[in-house]
Amino acid sequence: MHQQPTSNSRRHFIQSLTGLGGATLAGSLLPATLQARSPLLTAANPSAGHIFTASPYLQYAAPGSMVVMFITNLLSYSWVEYGETSSLGQKAHSVTNGLVDAYNRVNRIRLNNLKPGTTYYYRVVSKEITGFEPYKLTYGNTLESEVYSFTTPAENGKAMRCLILNDIHDRPHSIPHLVQMNGEEPYDFVFFNGDIFDYQTSEQQIVDHMLQPCISSFASAKPFMYVRGNHETRGKFSRDLHHYFCNPQGNQFYTFSWGPVHFTVLDTGEDKTDDTPVYAGIVDFDAYRREQQQWLSEVMQSRPFKKASFKVVLMHIPPFYSGDWHGTMHCRELFNPLFNKYRIDMCISGHTHKYGVHPPVKEQHQYPIVIGGGPKEGQRTLIRLHADARNLRLTMLDDSGKEVGNYMVSK
Repeated sequence: MHQQPTSNSRRHFIQSLTGLGGATLAGSLLPATLQARSPLLTAANPSAGHIFTASPYLQYAAPGSMVVMFITNLLSYSWVEYGETSSLGQKAHSVTNGLVDAYNRVNRIRLNNLKPGTTYYYRVVSKEITGFEPYKLTYGNTLESEVYSFTTPAENGKAMRCLILNDIHDRPHSIPHLVQMNGEEPYDFVFFNGDIFDYQTSEQQIVDHMLQPCISSFASAKPFMYVRGNHETRGKFSRDLHHYFCNPQGNQFYTFSWGPVHFTVLDTGEDKTDDTPVYAGIVDFDAYRREQQQWLSEVMQSRPFKKASFKVVLMHIPPFYSGDWHGTMHCRELFNPLFNKYRIDMCISGHTHKYGVHPPVKEQHQYPIVIGGGPKEGQRTLIRLHADARNLRLTMLDDSGKEVGNYMVSK
């Protein structure tokens, strides 16, 4: 029989929570240690007032949808106004289990039921919440961005053009420099292939060293996606990094198709063994990579993979040409047999800080492996990947704009 707790036992329960740092927030019991740790539950800089810490940046796009993200300094209720003209006219906000997402700062809002291949205009609006009681919510100032625009991908598009950057390593000036090297060439999205940071310590680092350089260069008009490198697993804020991005399927490893290309994105984890002392026993990447191996086998037997004209894998640590570190060898053991069996067309990586284009080697990898450059000036690279129904062409430029590699796959 279930026994109702007495008032004394209930008091003891609450006192126990208080002894662990318990506190009441918005009607819920939540340990203060978690409140202090979460970037979503506290103001970033109360003295700065109601401002955008990061103005809008676009994430994963599909023919009928676009994800808009932005960050406010204070806890707020936020939404997106959008439409096919600059007069906008439609509104979207995010809802979880019937509750509109509010009293938060990091906003991820998906615009659904969009028309493929269509230009939309949008702005983001945020209304500060100054008081959030169980039966009374108090608003403060309202903040609006300027109006931006984006174009949705075409349905069954015939072409794909993207830019790929890797190994920025906390050098934010490299992002606009490399993107600007593309000149006036059209592109659909940007992909960051790992090690954008050395390690993660705070939200401000994420904003200053990645989001803001992307926003100032392209990200309010063109979406970007990313995959972690081994350096994105390091630092106390690494476990919060996922809040600031929206990858397809909401995961760190994922797939997506754009035009004639099916992309498989693998999260290769750390490059050293899990028991390496600096990890202090709190990583488990071997099991994580084995999980991805099973998932990868299923992906490569799926209809979207089979019907795509080209199959491209994006992964930070390459399965070859990266020494005999544990991460490389484990990726080779788990993934390379599947790459060969299901005949991928190209693998694009980073990690080594030494750019190169490695053609297929019959007894090893039956697909080309392309590795982008490193973070230092003179070693940085921009990879352009273009595809139509018949050709997949990769061109790699160094940071002076000189072509330093290329590869073509034709059907």
